[in-house]
Amino acid sequence: MITDTVSSPIMRASIESYSLILFNVLLLITAIFITVSLIYSSVSLGISPMPSSSKAYNTMMKLVDETGTGTIIDLGSGWGNFIIRIAKRNPQRQVVGYELSLLPWLTSTLLKKLLGLQNLTLYRQNFLNANLSGASVLVCYLYPQAMEKIKDKLLLEQPKIDFLISNNFALPTWQSHKVVTLNDFYKSPIYLYKINDTHTNKLVTKY
Repeated sequence: MITDTVSSPIMRASIESYSLILFNVLLLITAIFITVSLIYSSVSLGISPMPSSSKAYNTMMKLVDETGTGTIIDLGSGWGNFIIRIAKRNPQRQVVGYELSLLPWLTSTLLKKLLGLQNLTLYRQNFLNANLSGASVLVCYLYPQAMEKIKDKLLLEQPKIDFLISNNFALPTWQSHKVVTLNDFYKSPIYLYKINDTHTNKLVTKY
């Protein structure tokens, strides 16, 4: 009985110690997985998922309001910062997001389920390999090389897309229908393109 009384606290302490070690190991593995996933995605895609500013989100949502009632496709939906907002703002419209990075896609998928957004569909897929013909408007916040690839895709496939809205980066060789200059430090431009109208006049607006 004396042995049992002495060994019991020691055993509990050992179990607690092993549990703490296991927890720390799992935490370390999780941190390594997240870091490797983000680095791999950044290297593969040429850029890491980056959220826009609130001013940019609000301006892009106002421009989306000008594009009718068709399907909205977000090219590189990232952590869901924009696409969740636009899906909540437009429950009557179908909203589709493409994101190749695993962790941002998982995060936005979880947010979609928690918020019960039935009009939102999220794909873990490279949008350059996707069929975009069902879109009425494309929205994106990418980088110059990706905009060049989007231009090539649009010219090659000729999808019946009405509009493209781009944060910061222009669509090469395409004449923008409207350019909204944000009142921020960088005077960031938001571009609105009429894809099926290459002869529209350029309008410069300041918000």
